[in-house]
Amino acid sequence: MDSIEHRTIHANGITMHVAIKGSENAPVILFLHGFPESWYSWRYQILALSSLGYRSVAPDLRGYGDTDAPAEITSYTCFHLVGDLIGLLDVVAPNEDKVFVVAHDWGAVIAWYMCLFRPDRVKALVNTSVLFIPRNPERKFVETLRALYGDDYYMCRFQEPGVIEAEYAERGTERVLKELLTYRVAGPLFLPKGKGLNGTPLDAPIVLPSWLSEEDFKYYTNKFEQKGFTGGLNYYRNLDRNWELTAPWTGAQVTVPVKFIVGDEDLTYNSLGGKDYIDSGGFKRDVPFLEELVVMEGVGHFLNQEKADEINKHIYDFFQKF
Repeated sequence: MDSIEHRTIHANGITMHVAIKGSENAPVILFLHGFPESWYSWRYQILALSSLGYRSVAPDLRGYGDTDAPAEITSYTCFHLVGDLIGLLDVVAPNEDKVFVVAHDWGAVIAWYMCLFRPDRVKALVNTSVLFIPRNPERKFVETLRALYGDDYYMCRFQEPGVIEAEYAERGTERVLKELLTYRVAGPLFLPKGKGLNGTPLDAPIVLPSWLSEEDFKYYTNKFEQKGFTGGLNYYRNLDRNWELTAPWTGAQVTVPVKFIVGDEDLTYNSLGGKDYIDSGGFKRDVPFLEELVVMEGVGHFLNQEKADEINKHIYDFFQKF
């Protein structure tokens, strides 16, 4: 880990922290993390892919880790987030017209947007966990979530500024992160007030999984204790704003080569009609250059950490085609 270079760069009006490893001349892989994570969630991929001839570039996204977290909720739209990445690439890979992208969770959402807005900058994409969600012109996104799952569904509970932050402060960063990073239920996630995830008691013991060491967990805890959760939560608070802003992309397809990987125990695969969307052919319709689809058996949400070696091989095998 000591061999990873850490840089602070200015992009799109903010200061970003980025972890980099690999030769200056090597093809770039841009790694995009999710919630509640940071560049660190790609630690295994950064080391493996750089040793295989790539240049790994893993930023802390806006609102996370050592990257700026603007105060305004409106500073976290899909355009800000993709803008950050284009600005970052212009600094760290000025000679590369296109880069490879690997993403997870919210990073995956941003990667889909990046492919819609700037396909000219993406050579190929390995996306994990979160499927492409085509825009429904009939109804706003949060309204759809409420209709499906009610007010206790986690994305709905995240909407009101300050409410979840206050509950998280009461519970403590360590407990909150333990609950989120160990979550492994193949279905929708609910946050009833005054209870743990899906109504579990707040004092229920939590054991870290084998893929998350005490040292790893401490890294995440320290960063979120410094930064807080608001930046990451603000991504959810822009779901409807993004819906409004992306009206011109209604019906647009993702037109870059894609490999998609998901665990069969991932909440994303088992909620919001994810599995049916794949099985019915909707996903392939909306992502016509979907070349490979991998459903990993017995694997949960944080697949790039849980099955690091397998994910590294999936990434390498796919990008070798290009």
